[in-house]
Amino acid sequence: MFKRIVAIIRPEKLDIVKDMLAEIGCNGLTVYDVKGRGDQLGLTEKYRGNTFHIDLINKTQIEIVTTADNVDKIVETIKDGAYTGHIGDGKIFISDVEKVIRIRTGESGEDAI
Repeated sequence: MFKRIVAIIRPEKLDIVKDMLAEIGCNGLTVYDVKGRGDQLGLTEKYRGNTFHIDLINKTQIEIVTTADNVDKIVETIKDGAYTGHIGDGKIFISDVEKVIRIRTGESGEDAI
């Protein structure tokens, strides 16, 4: 069985997480620039005496498909690299992937990852 790991992290942590993933041999990933909000419901900031509410915060989404036996190592690496200890560090979601197929060669399964 394959797993899909989706991590939403702070944009400034991307290079750290990407380098740490490469160190453990996880090179295949897809990165998206996304916007979102969690329990904090955005940010309120003051600038030149005016108050601004930023409803959606810029985040980075990393998506990785891997074998089930690599999930724990990858998740721990992402957690270690993305951690600041402050609200907004992000979340990690793990779901099942039924099948993987490499378009160029037609390979499927673990050979396609």
